[in-house]
Amino acid sequence: MSNDKTLTKIPQFDGHYDHWSELMENLLRAKGLWSLVEEGYTEPAEGIEVTAAQKRNLDEFKMKDHQVKHYLFQAIDRVVFEQILNRKISKNIWDSMKKKFGGNERVKRSLLQTLRRDFEVLEMKNEENIDDYFGRVMVVSNKMRSNGEDMSDSKIVEKILRTLTDKFTYVVVAIEESKDTRKMTIDELQSSLSVHEKKLKKINHEEDDQALNIRGRGRGSYRGRGRGKGRSFNKATLECYNCHQLGHFQYEYPIRYNGAHFAEIKEKDEVILTTYVELQGTKRGDVWFVDSGCSSLGTITN
Repeated sequence: MSNDKTLTKIPQFDGHYDHWSELMENLLRAKGLWSLVEEGYTEPAEGIEVTAAQKRNLDEFKMKDHQVKHYLFQAIDRVVFEQILNRKISKNIWDSMKKKFGGNERVKRSLLQTLRRDFEVLEMKNEENIDDYFGRVMVVSNKMRSNGEDMSDSKIVEKILRTLTDKFTYVVVAIEESKDTRKMTIDELQSSLSVHEKKLKKINHEEDDQALNIRGRGRGSYRGRGRGKGRSFNKATLECYNCHQLGHFQYEYPIRYNGAHFAEIKEKDEVILTTYVELQGTKRGDVWFVDSGCSSLGTITN
């Protein structure tokens, strides 16, 4: 059976007292502990004798109060903890939190000014995806809302459209021309941009594949026979598969394979390679094959 204590999620205090205190009060009421915060308890003065029943009740109050303190200490960080001078009982801790952070308009205004600056400087990073950027914007926006700022969907939509990276320029123009952004919801905008982002990734992937297919071909007015006859390539701009330098083919790099011999290459001739290989495990011989751009030394046939 599950342990109830291990399942208890403690509301973390993030500076928004009204929201946090409501969540914490609900938790303590559910645990039957709210009276310790609301009323507290008083220990008998020193030297006064108590009955056995009174002592049992006092011990029970102390135990429950320690439990409330445990929840409160779990909810606050070290900076807030050190601002609470009287931590003897849970009621003192609660009252101190309320005095410092609850209903303090000056504190709220200061926090709201900070959040407004954070919102203003938000912009999408080049490596960031749409969902992550929306997440960052909404974190700040929701904090502003909880501190009394009027954060309409249209304000957030316009902010996002202004601060996307350049690759979204065309879709932003299309959205602004075809839709009334004042009536557009945040979810609708996120969905549209996510679809566009997926299309961009697919196009970039296809372009990368095409670039790989033409690496290492041609120089100047070099023209090859067979498939692709009549096409010219600027060899000086292409990269060797072997050494990754510009200006030559991989078959012009003589140290790629030990024991390989390369035939002389003449203008407009097919490339002919010869290599010394094992035949049937015992005999050796010269095997000639055409480097058509599809051949590899790992698939030589006699």
